[in-house]
Amino acid sequence: MRKVRYVYGITAALLIGGSLTNVAVGPVGAQALNQPGAINASPPRAGAPMSFADLAERLQPAVVNISTKQSITVSRRRSLPPGFEEFFRRFGQEVPGQGQGQGAPGGQGAPGDSVTQRGGSLGSGFVISADGYIVTNNHVVAPARGNAVVESITVTLADRTEYTARVVGRDEASDLAVLKIEPRTQLPFVRFASSEQVRVGDWVVAIGNPYSLGGSVTAGIVSALHRNLPGGGVYDRYIQTDASINSGNSGGPLFDLQGNVVGINTALYSPTGGNIGIGFAIPAEQARSIVEALRRGERVRRGYIGVSLGQIDADLAEAWGVDRNRGEVINSVTAGGPAARAGIEQGDIVVSVAGQPVTPDATLAYLISQQPIGSRVPVEVLRSGQRRTVNVQVAERPTEQELARLNGIETEEEAPGGATPAVPTPGAAAARASLGMSLEALTPDLARRGGLRGEVSGVVISDLDPNSDAAQKGLRPGDIILSINRQATPSPQAVNQVVDAARRSNRNAVVLLVRRGNTPPAFVAIQLARS
Repeated sequence: MRKVRYVYGITAALLIGGSLTNVAVGPVGAQALNQPGAINASPPRAGAPMSFADLAERLQPAVVNISTKQSITVSRRRSLPPGFEEFFRRFGQEVPGQGQGQGAPGGQGAPGDSVTQRGGSLGSGFVISADGYIVTNNHVVAPARGNAVVESITVTLADRTEYTARVVGRDEASDLAVLKIEPRTQLPFVRFASSEQVRVGDWVVAIGNPYSLGGSVTAGIVSALHRNLPGGGVYDRYIQTDASINSGNSGGPLFDLQGNVVGINTALYSPTGGNIGIGFAIPAEQARSIVEALRRGERVRRGYIGVSLGQIDADLAEAWGVDRNRGEVINSVTAGGPAARAGIEQGDIVVSVAGQPVTPDATLAYLISQQPIGSRVPVEVLRSGQRRTVNVQVAERPTEQELARLNGIETEEEAPGGATPAVPTPGAAAARASLGMSLEALTPDLARRGGLRGEVSGVVISDLDPNSDAAQKGLRPGDIILSINRQATPSPQAVNQVVDAARRSNRNAVVLLVRRGNTPPAFVAIQLARS
């Protein structure tokens, strides 16, 4: 999955990468539908159009190019390609940037030891009001690196008029941003459509600035709806289209044949980086409320109940005897959060929220995010095969930093890497025969060396058979097994007892609750080796 943003460098390779996201169109708010200057929608026509020329001619003036200038300060030594410093030293030459007054070896100390590199990014956007409000992707106008600084944002209209823009608001979770320019005249603008009416097979038109070529128009159909992308956000419900989407289309609009924005072009799927007919746009109905909040200068508010979630794959569905495409499993519950207060437990399978089924198209996170903050909603769960309903009071979702603090969680990159693998003992041989892994009890010393916080009880994977189902599912040495089939496993002997019980019940798989470092635990179904 490739994010679609065109990025350029002026000095060394800098500020590369990017992404796309969605945007809906329109003068924000129903009162804007009849404002002077809005591009009028045409009546629908049945069948394929003979030409998109009239539609493109009307809409292109409302689509803009967005560029940024960015800077980043880096070490002079680091500005050399890897290995080149040793090359200079080997031949008795001075390393560039480390001569007189340039700092001591190792890049320490002198002001001249750093250099400012400059670069920028390019993307697309569209005008939603005559007075110059513009919608685009957040990643188009955000720093390309953590230590980069966005020095300026330039919006270029279809007639090549340039304006300096300021960011009115941004929302990283949806990858949306609202900009403002001060135009000298009233601008043509476009409207949000009701993308809830969009159907698979409908014609759509994408307009943007691929590869900085200027306004380009491509057409296709809606290929699929409600797509969740691997590694994407929890609120993803993308429109998939075969209209050509390429780098630089980020933030550009996806129009229906009436000239209304149904989505914001945001990503493409490609093994090569170029278009292969699989592009994605965030639907208008998802973006509209976010854009309205950002335009008012408000923070985007979403519902939250305090759980981490896991998908139910085919192996988990078979092991638990549940439908694969119905519900999501609760991997963990935040202590003291709304879900915990309502009685939701780890291992519960949530099947509906406020009467709406939880499915791959309507995930639990998405359904909860749409509930009014402070409202009490019925949540139906499966627990040990029994259905029960609890009422949960929806809270406001904290920031990502606040969530990490509440859960005491580090990201996998930040985490110490889990418990330090131990040396297997003969007592773990049975577990290796059944599960393809060697296990050791998690001792306080292992927990300390692994940087684990809080009280954790389980067994540590010390070794894995690379051909085992566990290895194929992504488990690795240092992972901690907290339970199997929802039974605590404080020792390899306890693991063997649970596995033996599963075999006596003629089960072909067991469900492990696995924790890696200080990240949230997850349920994984593992096939038992044939005895």
